[in-house]
Amino acid sequence: MNGQTIKILIAMIIYMAVVIVIGVVCAKRANKSSENYFLGGRSLGPWVTAMSAEASDMSGWLLMGLPGVAYWCGLADAAWTAIGLAVGTYFNWLIVSKRLRRYSVRANNSITLPEFFSNRFREKNKIIMTLAAVFILVFFTVYASSCFVTCGKLFSTLFGAPYIAMMIIGAIFVLLYTILGGFLAESVSDFMQAIVMIIALTVIVAIGVVKAGGFGAIIENAKAIPGFLEFFGMATPALDEAGKQIVEAGKPVFAAPRDYGILNVCSMLAWGLGYFGMPQVLLRFMAIRKEGELKASRRIAMVWVVISLAVAVFIGILGRQLFPVEHLTASSAENIFITLATSSLPAILAGFVMAGILAATISSSDSYLLIASSAVAKNIFQGVIKKKATDKQVMWVTRITLLVIALIAILIALDENSIIFKVVSFAWAGFGATFGPLMILSLFWKRTTQAGAIAGMVGGAGMVFLWKLVISKLGGAFAIYELLPAFIFSLICIVVVSLLTPKPSKEIEEDFEAVKKGIEA
Repeated sequence: MNGQTIKILIAMIIYMAVVIVIGVVCAKRANKSSENYFLGGRSLGPWVTAMSAEASDMSGWLLMGLPGVAYWCGLADAAWTAIGLAVGTYFNWLIVSKRLRRYSVRANNSITLPEFFSNRFREKNKIIMTLAAVFILVFFTVYASSCFVTCGKLFSTLFGAPYIAMMIIGAIFVLLYTILGGFLAESVSDFMQAIVMIIALTVIVAIGVVKAGGFGAIIENAKAIPGFLEFFGMATPALDEAGKQIVEAGKPVFAAPRDYGILNVCSMLAWGLGYFGMPQVLLRFMAIRKEGELKASRRIAMVWVVISLAVAVFIGILGRQLFPVEHLTASSAENIFITLATSSLPAILAGFVMAGILAATISSSDSYLLIASSAVAKNIFQGVIKKKATDKQVMWVTRITLLVIALIAILIALDENSIIFKVVSFAWAGFGATFGPLMILSLFWKRTTQAGAIAGMVGGAGMVFLWKLVISKLGGAFAIYELLPAFIFSLICIVVVSLLTPKPSKEIEEDFEAVKKGIEA
């Protein structure tokens, strides 16, 4: 390592030490009970609720995946995705948050998403709980792998070390931290990490704009690339036989731009639908200390989201001006933020900005690991297998599950050519289609039945796999993002099956009406 790399490493170690201290401080309280470990004892304030929800949601995808898309093929894909996410964030906070907070208490003080769905329908056979836990386990394992890919790319790019070794080291750090402190530590540190992330983004943009000669020069460079700065067109890098972008006279070569029609726009806007089924966000709604504080949380969250998404997209466009031939594959393009930071800042500051990427990754992967392990320990082990399991036994199963999930996620992340944006998009679609329609109808449609809920989850998850692996290969209109058709199919399944099966019991309807009137328990 040279002197600059050592300084970057020192800054990152300082950051990680702060994160570990937070885990140690929160560990004593977190380990008092499973409710404290999994939901922080419903004690989160509005600022921690808002910032931790968004930080855990965005992950390293915000600092690497989204800028990488903008760098590689221009504005359209990245911008429409960002718009969809911002709109989805707003309506999730506006429509879902208050009623879910209230209903989760009414539904026997539910502390996990599978438990809420199960208690909402007062099921005795625990089918919904088991299915929900299994789907969470599957999709969060994929999600966690995307975070480990981010760690691997970050450390291997910075330190010139082998990707696999760096990815495993990052995974071990995240795993130890999650085991230590649970949900409360995760949420408090996510609050700090959200601040680090937005500072890192804005600092890089401010310095980069000056270095590039101002906004005018950046925009003019982008306009010179066919389709790069269009909302209804997409730049197409010209590739050689090895799959790398062709460079001529020191400049990247682009083929004729592709059309970007209404189906493409709808496909990217559909990212917003995913929020209604995101466990890591929905849990924050359940964990806030007072329902009345959700309005303040919504405002805080929206400011953070809009600024962060806009800046992340702009970083990709800025990167094309400053480093036009630095990254010649879609996978490599996701390192543009790292390149900008290390080339523009003094080593110590670059280290703290790199900690922004680490912050984003930790804030998401700890959420994914914790929620997935709680689904197994709390909902399958205690909910189905051993109903009289003690809190201590549940905590042990949680930690064993964490290890198993992390190992599987590491295996998935072994391919260093993985594109973070694509890995995240599949898991995002899985959650959005599996739980989104069910969450909305569970909260707002009294006629929803247990059978309808089961049909919606299975139909939504199944359609994500079917569309992604089979139907999308047909091309054309069928190449849209799998979340949109799967979300619609899940809605149809819930409505049709609910109408074809006996209406819910009197007790379930009374719960629904009580929540509607603002009564928790």
